[in-house]
Amino acid sequence: QAFFCLLLCIPWGSSCPRSCQCTERAGAKAVLCSSQHLQEIPKDIPRDAVLLKLDANSITRIPSNAFRHLSHLQEIDLSSNAIERIDRAAFRGVAAGLRSLDLSGNRIRSIPREALLALGAKLRLANNPWHCGCALQEVLGEARLDPASVRDITCHTAPRHEFVGKPLLQALDSGANFCSVPRRSTDVAMLLTMFGWFAMLAAYVTCYVRHNREHPRALPGTRGRAE
Repeated sequence: QAFFCLLLCIPWGSSCPRSCQCTERAGAKAVLCSSQHLQEIPKDIPRDAVLLKLDANSITRIPSNAFRHLSHLQEIDLSSNAIERIDRAAFRGVAAGLRSLDLSGNRIRSIPREALLALGAKLRLANNPWHCGCALQEVLGEARLDPASVRDITCHTAPRHEFVGKPLLQALDSGANFCSVPRRSTDVAMLLTMFGWFAMLAAYVTCYVRHNREHPRALPGTRGRAE
C-alpha cells in the first residue's frame, strides 16, 4: 500500500487518458482517474500501468476484455461507481497478476462465477445490494475476500425473508445453505408431477372399470339362444 501511495506523487510524460493523471516511480506506473464523471472504462490506458484507480465515477458495466491489454496491472479500484453488470470475461488477461480488486459501493446484485476464475486478487465487495442465493454463495466460497470487508457483504434480497438485511457471513454461520433451496424446489416439482400422472392414470382405470360394469358385452351365442 505504501508503495502505491508513492506512485501518486511523481508525474510521468508518456501517454495518459485525457481525464486521468499518471504518475511513475521506479518504473511502476499508476493511472489515477478518480472522480472524473466517467461512464465507462477508458480504452487508452497505458499498457504498463500497475495501479488503476477508477473510483467515484459513474461506470455501470465492466465489459469483456476491459483490461486484457494491461498485463502489468496489480491493483484496480472500481469502488463507489454505479456498476450493475460484470461480464463473464471482464478480467481476462489480468487475473493471474492482479493483487487487489475493489468493487465495493456499487449496485452489484450478482457476479458471474466465470468472471472470478483464476483471479487471485484480494476482493472487496462490501456495500452492494447483493442477492444472497446459491450463485453468490458459490462465488464467495471460491473467492479470496478481504477480511476487513467480509462483514459488510449484506443480503439485500434472499430466498428467505429472515436473511434480508443481514450480513451474508452471519447467515452462513447460522447454518443457511442457499444452494439447497433450488434443489428442494425441483424435488417438490418432480413429486407433484409424478403425483399428477398417477392421479390421471387412476382416474382413467376407474372410469374404464365403471364403464365396463354399466355396459357389459354380450357373450358369444347369447343372442342366438334368446331368439
